Amino acid sequence: MTPSGDDQRVKRVVVGVGGGIAAYKACALIRLLTESGCHVDVVPTEAALRFVGSATFEALSGNPVSTGVFSDVPSVRHVALGQRADLVVVAPATADLLARAASGRADDLLTSTLLTARCPVLLAPAMHTEMWEHPATRRNVDTLRGDGILVMPPASGRLTGADTGAGRLPEPADIARLARLLLDGGGLPWDLAGKHVVVTSGGTREEVDPVRFLGNRSSGKQGHAIAAVAAARGAAVTLVTSSDLPVPAAVDAVHIDSALQLREHTLRAAARADVVIKAAAVADFRPADVATSKLKKGSDSEPAEIRLVRNPDILADLVAARGSGDIPAGCVLVGFAAETGDASGSVLEHGRAKLARKGCDLLVVNEVGRDTTFGQDVNGGWILDAAGGEVLLEQASKDLIAGRILDAVVAMSAAPTGRTAADRTD
Repeated sequence: MTPSGDDQRVKRVVVGVGGGIAAYKACALIRLLTESGCHVDVVPTEAALRFVGSATFEALSGNPVSTGVFSDVPSVRHVALGQRADLVVVAPATADLLARAASGRADDLLTSTLLTARCPVLLAPAMHTEMWEHPATRRNVDTLRGDGILVMPPASGRLTGADTGAGRLPEPADIARLARLLLDGGGLPWDLAGKHVVVTSGGTREEVDPVRFLGNRSSGKQGHAIAAVAAARGAAVTLVTSSDLPVPAAVDAVHIDSALQLREHTLRAAARADVVIKAAAVADFRPADVATSKLKKGSDSEPAEIRLVRNPDILADLVAARGSGDIPAGCVLVGFAAETGDASGSVLEHGRAKLARKGCDLLVVNEVGRDTTFGQDVNGGWILDAAGGEVLLEQASKDLIAGRILDAVVAMSAAPTGRTAADRTD
């Protein structure tokens, strides 16, 4: 059952459901939010109830469901829901619902709630491609964003019938991650619109034979979080990844395995990028020789040793490519330093030395190891810049960390030439 709304520590979320075929996905979103400890009130439109019955929404949320402003009149429900909410999420937000919200209509409980809400509002559109691309819908979305409402870019894929294209409702997990980000205090400003952001994620796999590879413990979660949050902030995002994690909504993914593949596709995408964030954990070395068949113990193929050769330094190559004009001169380059610290220096000292060697604009430094950062849902560390600036990243969810990194990127992009994000902060 959903937590009691009387507990002031519990986050109150209103889940609005528009009348589209994707309404069934709202059930999974409600479950994700309740399982994370939120008190959830579901407010469907009348049309939504033609797709999913109120009994289903009530069972999942543990709260009564109504659609009209004359329901539960003594509690002034059409005003109280929005006033008390910490977040309003609408999924799916149909073209009709976007139009009514943009014009300030209050002809049912959901649109009345949208007008009274003073908390963050997140709309997840779902409709056919032609409807999403129609000038009227684009105007309505621009109006809503101008009013401070967060409108997610829709996903692309299979729609109703045989149609395929942009307009698919993002997966419930994608909506829930942004909802949690907003509840945790992470903003989603529409400040990367018109920007192309390239993100790398995951650990590379360096082939030994057709069965085995050399790799590391990187899960790709931080890079995927950066891609998801960048897309939600308006960027066109290219994700170059070795990870098996689901690709976030509205993100174009290029799947790779090795460091050489990562270098090739990252440099190719960077040729038209405004920002490159290299969060992937790249293997420093790869086998010099790759066996064409499986290496077996006790056979002629058993190797006495595996000779390694050094992989290219992709971040240094990006810096050089910017210097030569192969990628835009104004492209912001962000590196990551996954450090453990040793007798020669601390994690932070190694990070500063790496920033000096690489020549990138920003370097995110974090401590890694077994059960630390890799594969975890939280991260922390520092953001360093080339002018000596340092921003502490308190341990938080990887989505919140992604937002902090993108804040630093936006600040650097807006800074006058020669000034850093830290200069602006100070």
